[in-house]
Amino acid sequence: MILQCASAQSAQDSIILNDTLIQIDTVHIGAYQMRGSEFKTPGSLSTLSGIGLNLSDNTNLANAINTLPGVSMQSGTYATNRIVIRGMGSRTPFNSNRIRSYLNDIPLTTADGVSTPEEIDLQGLGRIEIIKGPGSALYGSGLGGTINIYTPGVKGSEGNLISQYGSFNTFRTNLYGTIQHKKLNIWGSANHLQSDGFRENNHYRRTSFLSSAQWTERKWAVNATLLLMDVNAGIPSSIGKTLFESNPSAAAPNWLAIKGSKQYQKIIAGISLLNSFSENWSNRLTVFGRWNDNYENRPFNNLDDQSKSAGLRNKLSYNSDKLDVVLGAEWILEQYEWELDINDNLINHNLENRNQLNLFVMMYYRPAAKWNISLAAALNNIQYQLKDLFPGNGDQSGSRDFPLMFSPRIGINYSLTENWALYSSAGHGFSMPSPEETLLPAGDINPDIRAEQGWQYEIGTRYKWPAINLELDISVYRIELRNLLLTKRLTEDIFTGINAGKSRHQGLELALSSEIFSFPDFPGSLNLNLTYSNSFNQFIDFTDDEKVFDGNHLPGIPNQTFQSILQWKMFSFLELITHIQYTGDQYLNDANSIHYDGFWTSNIKFNVPLEFSKARLLNMYFGVNNITNTRYASMLIVNAIAPGNTEPRYYYPGMPGHFYFGLHFRF
Repeated sequence: MILQCASAQSAQDSIILNDTLIQIDTVHIGAYQMRGSEFKTPGSLSTLSGIGLNLSDNTNLANAINTLPGVSMQSGTYATNRIVIRGMGSRTPFNSNRIRSYLNDIPLTTADGVSTPEEIDLQGLGRIEIIKGPGSALYGSGLGGTINIYTPGVKGSEGNLISQYGSFNTFRTNLYGTIQHKKLNIWGSANHLQSDGFRENNHYRRTSFLSSAQWTERKWAVNATLLLMDVNAGIPSSIGKTLFESNPSAAAPNWLAIKGSKQYQKIIAGISLLNSFSENWSNRLTVFGRWNDNYENRPFNNLDDQSKSAGLRNKLSYNSDKLDVVLGAEWILEQYEWELDINDNLINHNLENRNQLNLFVMMYYRPAAKWNISLAAALNNIQYQLKDLFPGNGDQSGSRDFPLMFSPRIGINYSLTENWALYSSAGHGFSMPSPEETLLPAGDINPDIRAEQGWQYEIGTRYKWPAINLELDISVYRIELRNLLLTKRLTEDIFTGINAGKSRHQGLELALSSEIFSFPDFPGSLNLNLTYSNSFNQFIDFTDDEKVFDGNHLPGIPNQTFQSILQWKMFSFLELITHIQYTGDQYLNDANSIHYDGFWTSNIKFNVPLEFSKARLLNMYFGVNNITNTRYASMLIVNAIAPGNTEPRYYYPGMPGHFYFGLHFRF
């Protein structure tokens, strides 16, 4: 398959022993920590690699990740994004907090559940794997799912230089490559992205560096990962219907007046020690740390916050012909401090310490060649301690120790033939409230807020038809949620959390890829990739402010999505890629009284690769996104409020038609 392809085994999880290869975590699909290909995975999984990561201009993860069925990423600006998987997280205002994300097995998700994988530059990455729903106990049983990002395990030495320019003075440059010297392998990527943006107060600048290194010995290896980032972004914010229809390039007037923006620096680092004790036993210990310093100036107040965390993650593995077992633990300590001020007058100052522990076990049993049975469980504990450092509003210090959360899972994959497999799974997951959701409007700890919990059930089939180079994956799922956790926006700057009954998420997902034809000369090769999702998300038991919403659709979730990607390499020196996307209808509020119609967008890209030798390649490329100049909202705010006498601000306008071109030199 072009996009959802089974990934090659990670070089980071193997140890070379003279002329033999001893596997540490013998994986083809790292997300489930199993041996074997995606075809034998006992659960739903989507992967992005190769052309799937390079569909467009590589300035936004949304273009790539939205090609996966069941996954929806709304992108208001480069710095304002929300990822929703199978309807989980659609009500989060400005970020993603129902998923977990990892970089080379290092947690990117903060202790309060916020993930920002879109910050990592796509260029040069090895692959992205996405588990949909609470599909793996290995990652804390997040309700929405897990996004795993891997740097490439490239052997040998090479370099790549990319320079790109596009509409709205958007400039991107990347330098990445690999150095191989005996037992040492180093991969690194330095990149810079800046843009004026098509809206007012929409500037963006991001400079980052990502590197991974591996030192390999006979029975052990050391892996290291480092991410450095500096971001400065304007905040145009969402706008009301009148402005959205008349002048979508405008910023919200109150944000424009004070030139609202956010600036932050971030460091994420981790080091892993891999040991092979015997033919069957191995261990991977990862120690990691994270530091973040953020400042936002906003119309209602200014936020100055810092966070720092440290933790470890250990996986002890046993592998044999019929049995794989992983025993592990993940422990994270995080400190989050924030201040609020108005006109340099301090109005709030708090310090929160968070303690998060996840113990997990996962087993794969293969009683026969056609069977792969997975059993897993995780035990989670999370504690919050709030210290009030601002005496002006009384002491609001407090603590919250959430009950132990037990999350089991079972999955089965049965291969009817070597080209046809059936799979099913059932698993439990949960989502903890964010800091805003744990606090009452007055700032005190809410002692009654509970974690959102749910069960996911899914069945699916994978089929390969080698005669026509076709692969098909179809899955049907149902998720039952209780203690539904809702972020309730009281004013523009005050949020709280409530538990509001039950909801049900169910849907159908389809992914198809095929090599339609392949000839050595013109017309060359043509590859097709199609994905389709249809979902029905409903409140089962939900009352808010004495209003009953039972039976209503959950807002902020498209009822269906469709993606079509054609990759036509007509000559060795010319390639055409087209990407057509449909995003279906959705509601904007719990009452279902405000509706947003579905829309189509389409992109096109040309590649002109000129290969001078096996080591040297110059690729010239040109593309146009939104070639039909469709006016649409790229992000929607659910249950938006109306500040002052203005209308509710539901809409983040999507970018109009825009172009880009660039040069990629490999040496």
